[in-house]
Amino acid sequence: MENFSQWYSEILERAEIYDVRYPIKGCGVYLPYGFKIRRYTLDILRGLLEERGHEEVLFPLLIPEDLLAKEGEHIKGFEDEVFWVTHGGRKPLEVKLALRPTSETAIYYMMKLWIKVHKDLPIKIYQVVNTFRYETKHTRPLIRLREIMTFKEAHTAHATREDAENQVGEAIDIYREFFHELGIPVIISRRPEWDKFPGAEYTVAFDTVFPDGRVIQIGTVHNLGQNFSRTFDLEFETLEGGKDYVYQTCYGISDRVIASIIAIHGDERGLILPPNVAPIQVVIIPLLFKGKREIVERKAEELYKLLKEIGIRVEIDKRDIRPGRKFHHWELRGVPVRIEVGPKDIEDKVVTLYRRDTGEKYKIKEEDIKGEVLDLLERIGKNMRERAEGRMKGYITLLDYKEDTSIEEIVGRVKEILKKKRGIVLIPFSGKIYNEDFEEKVEASILGVTEYNGGKYIAVGRTY
Repeated sequence: MENFSQWYSEILERAEIYDVRYPIKGCGVYLPYGFKIRRYTLDILRGLLEERGHEEVLFPLLIPEDLLAKEGEHIKGFEDEVFWVTHGGRKPLEVKLALRPTSETAIYYMMKLWIKVHKDLPIKIYQVVNTFRYETKHTRPLIRLREIMTFKEAHTAHATREDAENQVGEAIDIYREFFHELGIPVIISRRPEWDKFPGAEYTVAFDTVFPDGRVIQIGTVHNLGQNFSRTFDLEFETLEGGKDYVYQTCYGISDRVIASIIAIHGDERGLILPPNVAPIQVVIIPLLFKGKREIVERKAEELYKLLKEIGIRVEIDKRDIRPGRKFHHWELRGVPVRIEVGPKDIEDKVVTLYRRDTGEKYKIKEEDIKGEVLDLLERIGKNMRERAEGRMKGYITLLDYKEDTSIEEIVGRVKEILKKKRGIVLIPFSGKIYNEDFEEKVEASILGVTEYNGGKYIAVGRTY
């Protein structure tokens, strides 16, 4: 894609996903079609979380300043980004209220009221909420926002360090499966100490690569140890009758997941949506001819009912416009399957199917439509996943070097790769380059340490 930035901005508008014209920088509006993509995406994530014992909650948006300030290391990471409410009407507030940048301090205040003994553990909760950060860099729709409208944060508390460590593993598995379902390939890495979540013992991140070769972080998992529980006095009575502080984890995703679905799968004609998140999975286009209109419309309604019965999200395009315009409209919106119904097809007892991912068009017997459409949606999802993984591999460069290779030479090679190819450079792990000084020299981000093809690598890339 030659000009990804322009394509991305245009597709959000033309496919009616997200409107950026709201009069506050970094804030926008999910339009009905985009909101449905968001909803079906979150349905997948909610299912994965709740299968593993998480329960959904909802916490207040406002956090008192003294509560937010209680965890100094954590708030230090956000202090320049916090929005403050200072007045109630015209009256100044005695205590300023923050619009949550994230919810650790609010949730852990309440956890202290809930946790008394070991039987109260584990706690595994999550919420999907709006968060606010005063982003001073160049804002981009669904990528870099001041109001993050899809912030899924999970928070857990455990009786032992081992249980918390196991929870980190579970969270990684949940996200791995989630991104697999969406056909989004990822690199999973342990973030450097200087770039971990404020207050965490360590952070594990999920990154993918957009068509412009830039890397984008789309999910994080944090082992908080006892850092927050000591601050918020989350103490409990152990099985043996002693006292200890709980061990905690948290993990989140944002609107960047929606941006990734759009960016990674789309093409010059528009969106290509994975069937499991497509608002409309099948669109039926009646091909209307003079004197045959009624029979074609009746057959379209019949096919609609058949597909609706088996749980397909299906729509008939009844607009009085030319078929070509209808085809373009639904291809732009990424509908996975199009069914064309014309008089000749009805006469031959066949239907014509078109798949958005490959552009293939073929006929099947009308009697086979239920099984074929279900199978086709599965094949489309699988093909999109494999195609995206293939593209991702093309963005990964393994950089090898000898022990006596100078830092300057490694820096030069990394910068050359990122200039020409972009993507992610994987460098065999070495303490001499795993530092902030190297990051500054290559003018790119050290994403962290990752396992790849059985080896341990430092991942480097230019990020959003």
